[in-house]
Amino acid sequence: MSASNQSLITLVQAVEGDFEELVALRIAAMRESLERIGRFDPVRARERFRSNFSVPHTRHVIANELKVGFVVVKPAQDQLLLDHLYIRPGSQGQGIGAAVLAQIFKEADEQSMPLRVGALRGSDSNRFYQRNGFEFLAEEEWDIYYLRPSR
Repeated sequence: MSASNQSLITLVQAVEGDFEELVALRIAAMRESLERIGRFDPVRARERFRSNFSVPHTRHVIANELKVGFVVVKPAQDQLLLDHLYIRPGSQGQGIGAAVLAQIFKEADEQSMPLRVGALRGSDSNRFYQRNGFEFLAEEEWDIYYLRPSR
């Protein structure tokens, strides 16, 4: 995606009725990474997403007038938590995620807040977050955590 197209990326507030669409997108986006480590379970994925679904913190990612993903950013103690960033598999690799991160970074910087994110071990998202300015923070059994300091 060229720099001129990045301006076409917008974030639009989600509503409660979007749950089914969002959980389906999350499952599709995570399926390959979860299958790789033998942890793909759509029922568990749905339950985990439902248990912490927060409409006020959830926004659709719109590219060229199409919903191509969603992002969830929540306040967490003295930082912001990038709880979810999913781009539809067919729309990945086009710079959309980086454009979303640029917007989220701007919001975090305006609040002088660091931004934390967790990525599934073995997922391509680990390289994506490191490439986009996140620094290794900690590692657990299934996830690796990163932090982007406040600017």
